[in-house]
Amino acid sequence: MARPRDIRRLAFAALFQIDAGEGDSIETVRAWISEPDQDDSGVKYDARDRRKALATAEGAWRGRRDADAAFRELAPDWPTHRMPAADRAILRLAHYEMTQTSTEPKAIVNEAIELAKSFGTERSPGFVNALLDSILKDVLSKRAARPAAHAPDAPVEEGTA
Repeated sequence: MARPRDIRRLAFAALFQIDAGEGDSIETVRAWISEPDQDDSGVKYDARDRRKALATAEGAWRGRRDADAAFRELAPDWPTHRMPAADRAILRLAHYEMTQTSTEPKAIVNEAIELAKSFGTERSPGFVNALLDSILKDVLSKRAARPAAHAPDAPVEEGTA
């Protein structure tokens, strides 16, 4: 079984591909992610890991309008269509996980910054951090006001190890 960080990385790759195909490539990505050797990082993903990554990527894709609206409000000069594709995928993935799963939001921000360091531009980590910090504050205040029994399920496991 892969670490949550590795599953998130695979989810990012899947979401990036879905976005590049403007949603038309979901079936292609499903086939790709089901292949045992789809990742050149040396990580061994079992079927459960691949399902989690795909579920997370598909959830982020379905939630992209909400994420894009949140980012447009926070950075009106940088709408998602102007963002580098990697930044857009990282931000959408993090937004989905922060708003639709029970995964620790601070861990999600840290993981998003690490993805931005690996796959984004030189400015990506700071940009991702700035936008997600604002989302984090909103998410934490909403979670504090919500009873624990109503916490949504997490496609990606808790933690960042």
